[in-house]
Parts: sequence; C-alpha cells; structure tokens
Amino acid sequence: MDVVIMIAQLILSLSILVILHELGHFIPAKLFKTRVEKFYLFFDPWFSLFKTKRGDTEYGIGWLPLGGYVKISGMVDESMDKEFTKRPPQPWEFRSKKAWQRLIIMIGGVTVNFILGFLIFGFLLYFYGEKKLSISEMKYGIATTQLAKDMGLQDGDHILKIGDNTVKYFNGAEVAKDVLLNNVRTIEVDRNGIATKINIPESAVAKLSANQKEAVGMLAPRFPTVVYKIDQASSGAKAGLKEGDQIIGIDDHSTPYFNDLTTELQKLKGKNVDLSVIRSGDTMTVSKVPISEQGLIGFNPAPLSEFFKLDTLKYSFFQAMPTGFKNGYDFIATQVAAFGQMFTGKIKPSESLGGFASITKLFPTQWDTERFWNITAILSLILGFMNLLPIPALDGGYIMFLLWEVITGKKVNDKVMEVATTVGMILLLGLLLYANGLDVVRALK
Repeated sequence: MDVVIMIAQLILSLSILVILHELGHFIPAKLFKTRVEKFYLFFDPWFSLFKTKRGDTEYGIGWLPLGGYVKISGMVDESMDKEFTKRPPQPWEFRSKKAWQRLIIMIGGVTVNFILGFLIFGFLLYFYGEKKLSISEMKYGIATTQLAKDMGLQDGDHILKIGDNTVKYFNGAEVAKDVLLNNVRTIEVDRNGIATKINIPESAVAKLSANQKEAVGMLAPRFPTVVYKIDQASSGAKAGLKEGDQIIGIDDHSTPYFNDLTTELQKLKGKNVDLSVIRSGDTMTVSKVPISEQGLIGFNPAPLSEFFKLDTLKYSFFQAMPTGFKNGYDFIATQVAAFGQMFTGKIKPSESLGGFASITKLFPTQWDTERFWNITAILSLILGFMNLLPIPALDGGYIMFLLWEVITGKKVNDKVMEVATTVGMILLLGLLLYANGLDVVRALK
C-alpha cells in the first residue's frame, strides 16, 4: 500500500507539471494563431485512454506516463511526422511564423516550469513558514568536514559567535559566506564547557575559496543515527537492519553520531561489516552487512525534528515570494554545478542518476501536503533545467536552433532539424534506459 501511495503522488505531481509545461507552449502558439493539432497528458502510441476534439485540437490522455506533448502544425518534433514538408508552408503553421514568435512558443514550457517552481517555494514559505534549528537546541554540537577542521573547528563544538555576532539559528552555509565574503576571521564556540575563540588561518580561507561548493556543507548539526526509512531491497534490510534501529558502531569502531557512521562507511566501501545497533532498548549485532561502492547500506536517517525542537519562522506574502525565488535560484545553481561536475569526472553519473523508481522514493509513504508540493517544486525546476539542455528533441535543442536563426537571419533546414531530432531522440531514449537500468541494478544488489 505504501508503494501505491508513493506512485500515486508521483503520477499526480508529473501530471500537474506536464499539463502546465505543455500549456506554456500551447498558449503562445494560440496567441500567434498557430494550429495545435494535439494536446496530450502522457504519450499515446497506438491508442489513448481518452480523447476529445475541440476546434482544431484533439485533447487526450495517453497510456504511457513518460511525459506529454503538444503537436504543433508545421513543426519537426518527436512524433517524426514529416508529411507537412511535402506541402507549401501554410499561414497557420509553426514554420510560417517569425523567428521571435517561434522562440517564444518554444521557450514557454521551461518558463512555466521555472516560474511554477519559484511560486511553489514562495507559497510554501507563506503558508507553512520556514523551520529553523536554534543553536540552543543543538545538544550534540556540530559535525565538521575537513574544511571546517582546517579552520580550527571540531566535532561537538557549540557555536556561540561568528565574528562579533551572536548566533541564534544554525546555518552552515552562512558561516562559509561570512568567512569568504564578509572577512570574518574569528568564531567563538563552547568546547567541552569552555568558551573558546578560534582564529581562522588564512590558509583555511584559501581552501574555502578554492572549494566553495564543498564549503556550503562543511558544517552540519550532529545527531545520533536512527534508521527512519529503509529500502527493503537494500543490503542493510536484507542483512536484518530494521526501521527504528539506532546504529552505534561498525565492526570495532564506535559511531555514536551520523557523521561518524558516514565517515566509516566511506572507508569501508565494498566490504561486509557488522553493525552494532540498539533495538527496543537492547544492544545487538547485525552481521555481514554489505556496503555498496558508494558507501551506502540503503536507509534514510531520522530527520532533525526527531531530535530537536525546530522553530517556525513566519513570512508575509511579500517576504515569502522573493525568498522563494532565492531558494529556487540556489537549487538551480546547485544542479548546474553538479551537472558540470559530472562532465569533469568529480561526480559519477552512476551514483547520481536515477529513473522513475528513484523519483518515486522522494515521496513519503503517507500523504503530506507540504512535502508533496516541495517535491513538486523541485521536480518542476529539474524539468525546466533538463529541458533547457541543448539536445535536439528537447526544448533547449529547438531554442538553440532558433537563437541561431534570430542572430544570423538564416533558418535551419527542415532536413537538418529532422536528422537532429532523430539523433536527440536516440540520446534521450538511451539516457532514459540507462537511468532506469541503474534503478534495477541497485534493487538487485
């Protein structure tokens, strides 16, 4: 039943995103008096689940839930319908419109996705506020990466001041920002009950500057490792790890906190280990747990709200909207950076890509309105970003050709568009098979 609820949320989320994305193409097409032959939620090879004709447009629902489409007259698209190329251009066709009009039609879908993502983030802040972790609540102190240790911080420190400013709420990214942009060079912490002032060496600042993406996550709240949700197909579940278990050790190493556990898992990739856990008040061992090559055993830790009381900050409408835009922009910037690291080899596609099973797992096993819309906002921004990639058959591919035409005044030949679209479709299908294949491989491990 849990899986059914997760799948239902995925289908609902994708349906909302697909319909609004396609409306982003449909509305400007209609405004420029371009004929739209079909408007479909999901794909309809061979047959559709539902269809009706209104004016020149057939509206329908397909049976293959891999997206959706609008079929615009006089356009080379993924349908590979080339019959129109045998006829003279008609005034209602896409190819007869001015380049700037075609560009607006093509960019409409991703524009809607970005605006939708920003708006959802803004409305979530307006209706639900923002949860913040008070420094006073952090009874276990901070967890540090090597970048933070280079600055002089230690696991378990309790941050008191950043520079001359007393800290009320924890935000590791703000610490990095203050050091890099605001020239903060001192941090005061409570270390084992003693107020300690740390002078940040310039060598550590140079390392932060050279590793700005890693610097954002150099500090985190420290908390015990409690198995909150476990993938039943994972190595941990198969070895006997259960939801609710508190992991306190790996082999002979004590791992009282989650950052201790992740550090040891990274050291022991590909090996079998014994986990010491507390289950229902008793200490026991889960034996021979295989660790994946990514340093994972297949569970999600309990959220911070399980250990700390979080404060909720309220936003007015006019505060929430720009903050939501900023949050959306920061998310896109992170995705762009991660995408770039895949090309440089710093991130392996096999570790970061996933198919529909991976996306489904983002949703909770019970309906949670706030979480549903948060995930939908994230998916909307990802959909917009992915569609902007300059791959023929994606919106970004068409936009690339149209920008060329706007700049040079030379229209790309229909035959070139046809070949490019075919190549793009092959690339997309290959990527789709690869991403979903990774999900299958992970499930079989």
